Amino acid sequence: MLKRSVLTTRVLLICAAVGVATGIVSALWAPMHLIVAMGAIPLYGLVLGFHALPGVIAQQVLRAPWVALITHAVAALISLAFVPAMTGRYLLAAVVFGGMQEGVSALLRYRHWESWRFLLSAAVTGVALAIPLWFAFDVSTLPAWAGVLFVVLFVLGPVVWTIVGLGVGGGLRRAGVIRR
Repeated sequence: MLKRSVLTTRVLLICAAVGVATGIVSALWAPMHLIVAMGAIPLYGLVLGFHALPGVIAQQVLRAPWVALITHAVAALISLAFVPAMTGRYLLAAVVFGGMQEGVSALLRYRHWESWRFLLSAAVTGVALAIPLWFAFDVSTLPAWAGVLFVVLFVLGPVVWTIVGLGVGGGLRRAGVIRR
């Protein structure tokens, strides 16, 4: 007997819609990366955390395997069409954020969709990103308070944007985007 796929046309269309919407907003958000990287490095975690949105919204709405990664891929492709100079960053963000979101979901066997699961995924992603970017931005040369703020905001940035994504995804579920 064949097992029915969870990636139905409806699921893929919802992933595409969320990916396009968040991809356009991400392209509009691109100047923030440059502004903060050039003058306020400790705040970069808040800016980068924005990339949690596509996967969080898709998983909150659909609660199915692969939707975070698919939605992140669509968002990255849409964003890079508008801001090709950030192609590598968009694709890397899709892999890291989408991969972490899918990874945590898979470890929990796609059975837990409570807020704590999303927040755990966000915090893990923040820590995973803070380490290489600490070296990329040479944060050790900044004052101690800036280094502490950098790490704290790298963990809190994805968490804050995940909370926003949970609100948007919850609103879409309540609006009937997915049938129960």
